[in-house]
Amino acid sequence: MVSSRACTIWFTGLSGAGKTAITNALVPLLKARGCKVEVLDGDIVRANLSKGLGFSKEDCDIKIRRLGFVCQLLTRHGVFAIAAAISPDKTGRDENRTLIKDFVEVYVKASLETCIQRDVKGLYKNVLAGESRKFTGLSDPYEPPDNPEVICDTERETPSAGAQKIVRKLEQLDYLVPLAGAAENGDGEYIDDDEELVRQRLEALGYL
Repeated sequence: MVSSRACTIWFTGLSGAGKTAITNALVPLLKARGCKVEVLDGDIVRANLSKGLGFSKEDCDIKIRRLGFVCQLLTRHGVFAIAAAISPDKTGRDENRTLIKDFVEVYVKASLETCIQRDVKGLYKNVLAGESRKFTGLSDPYEPPDNPEVICDTERETPSAGAQKIVRKLEQLDYLVPLAGAAENGDGEYIDDDEELVRQRLEALGYL
C-alpha cells in the first residue's frame, strides 16, 4: 500500500508528554503502508541543527525555523517527516505550517504534573533542584495549539492508540490511502479484520 502524498507530522507537547512513544508506534504503521519516513526528534535537532544556539527566545525560534526548513525539504521529496520537538511557540509552528503546507499538527497532551512524574531524563528534576534555570513548562511558557489536526491525550490513551488516531486522520486528509477492506465501528476505531491486516503486514516487514 502506498501513500497518496507525503506530509510533515509535527508533534508538539511538553517534555515527557509522550511524543517519542507515539512516534515509535507510528513509524512502523507508516512504513507498513509503503511510506518513506524520517524522524527529527529533539536529540537529532540539538546534535545537528542547533549547535552554537542557546535557550534564548531568539535562539529557540531559529531552531524551529531550521527544523521546519528540513521538514519542508523532506516532504517536498515525498518523505513523511516527523518532527518530535517541544516547539512551545504558536507563532513558530504556524510559520512552519505556512512554509510546508502539507502540515499535520499533533498535540501530545499531558499535564505538567504528569510530565514531572514521568521525567525519565531528569530534566524537570534539575530545574526544580536549581541546577538549571530555563525549561519549558516551568520557567518558560508553553502555548498549546488552538486547532491541531490531532490531539493525543497520553493520560487517557496508549501510544498505540495515539498512533492509530494519527493514521486515521492522515487517511481523512488524503495523505494515506485507506487499507483495502478497512472498516470502522461507530467510535471511529478499526475493527478486528483491519487490525489483522496491519499486524500481518508489520510481521512481514519484520516489525513484529
